Amino acid sequence: MKQVGIAGAPYSGKTTFFNALTHAGASSAGGGKANLAIVPVPDERVDVLSRLHASRKSVYAQLKFVDVAGLAKGSGAGEGLSGQTLGALREADALAVVVRAYGGDADPAAELADLMLELTLADLGSLSAAADKASRKVRTGDKKAAAEVALLERAKAVLDSGRTLRSEAWDDDELTVFRNFAPLTLKPAVVVLNVDDEGAAAAADQAKALAATVHPDAEGLAVPARLEAEVGGMPPEEAAELLAEFGVTTGALPLVVESAYRMLGLLTFLTAGEDESRAWEVRRGAKAPEAAGAIHSDLQRGFIRAEVVGYDDLVGAGSWDAAKAAGRLRVEGKDYVVAEGDVMNIRFAV
Repeated sequence: MKQVGIAGAPYSGKTTFFNALTHAGASSAGGGKANLAIVPVPDERVDVLSRLHASRKSVYAQLKFVDVAGLAKGSGAGEGLSGQTLGALREADALAVVVRAYGGDADPAAELADLMLELTLADLGSLSAAADKASRKVRTGDKKAAAEVALLERAKAVLDSGRTLRSEAWDDDELTVFRNFAPLTLKPAVVVLNVDDEGAAAAADQAKALAATVHPDAEGLAVPARLEAEVGGMPPEEAAELLAEFGVTTGALPLVVESAYRMLGLLTFLTAGEDESRAWEVRRGAKAPEAAGAIHSDLQRGFIRAEVVGYDDLVGAGSWDAAKAAGRLRVEGKDYVVAEGDVMNIRFAV
């Protein structure tokens, strides 16, 4: 299960955004204490497969959202960013950076710049400490430490130039070193423009433009967080109808999930049967045994083959047997690369 950390300045509406995503009804995170919630990833394919197979359970993939205390100016330099807050963000796989875009005094570009400065300062602090520690090892003749010092000094130069670490190209060995420090500016980021109730459509391009100032692959979304948080307790049909009146055709959660999955390089495959129909998360490019391991380690260890049918083909055929009879079902081996929407049945022996 992947984790998205929600960061923002005080009074940016980041906790309201957290509530819009999770319906948790959380109060503003304060005193360094984070709000946490695990939410199912919306996926109508699971519902369709459950009906098709008369499944007893429908199980969705999940995302964990963490809403930390507001990042005020000076936080990243150690003047307000608590260890707990910093730790919660470093543990996240991706960041949602919330900036206020409602009210006459709103300046989302300046607010975003300030937030990224705080994250940059936090990274500079941790990497500088790590470089100093590695330098002491170099004096003892540790060649591995010398390479680490060179990498950390290069990373510090990138940050000093005003760029995020994700703006630079790093090879796999370098990224392995960075995992020890979990730099904040190396994480995928979604810039969330928190707009007023009717401002989402008009601010979409602005959100994308702001995201481009963070990372080359950062994504931007405009979300009326207060409105979405308020409709969270309504039946889905009524909530969708009300949101549509304000020009919101897709809720915040599906948009954030789509962006996070895209930036993290994830896809969804499915399993279906009488017991349950279920969505599983796996990295893009994963082969069939790795997908089997997402279900259970025994399936990966004893993998023999995978029976695979595309979601659309299965639904179009009406049943697994009908898809097989129509020649839509394939038998794939260990080298098969899993595709988005594959419905899989794993054959294994342990």
